[in-house]
Amino acid sequence: MTQLTEFRTQKDAYFGEGHDSPLSHGQRERFNGLVYFNETPELAFRLTPSRVEDSTEIDIPLSTGGTTSTNRWATVSLELDGDQETLTVFREHDEGPLFLPFRDGTSGKETYPVGRYLEVHILEDGDLWLDFNYAYNPYCAYNDNWACPIPPSENRLTMPIRAGERLFPDPEH
Repeated sequence: MTQLTEFRTQKDAYFGEGHDSPLSHGQRERFNGLVYFNETPELAFRLTPSRVEDSTEIDIPLSTGGTTSTNRWATVSLELDGDQETLTVFREHDEGPLFLPFRDGTSGKETYPVGRYLEVHILEDGDLWLDFNYAYNPYCAYNDNWACPIPPSENRLTMPIRAGERLFPDPEH
């Protein structure tokens, strides 16, 4: 079993059985697992971040209205399907996790319309590990009881990223 397969198996178990799962009780009763794209190794990247000099707090709109505050932490440049793209990595606190909300050419067709999220990991040498195979839907993709940050325009790609989680077939909206 690959690390990604194991991760997905554990996530399915949490969604189907976890007391704090984002799924409603009815959804958990019908749950047969999340839907994913096949693993695509070429959509995993080791990248050197360009730290944002003035990481002032910005407001990002929420799916339910209102905003949430976060900080631009760094940008990363990567090649996707022959095109050079730059994305912004966010961090709420100086020591908090790195977060990359994004939309791509699959949004609204094959994946959640608002976009998906990706956790970014800092490697020992300061580079970042960004693996789109772990891209996931925000909790608001499952039901309207969740407020989710909407990916900002700087993280909207026109090309499709066919990796990670796909549309959830049983949303309660």
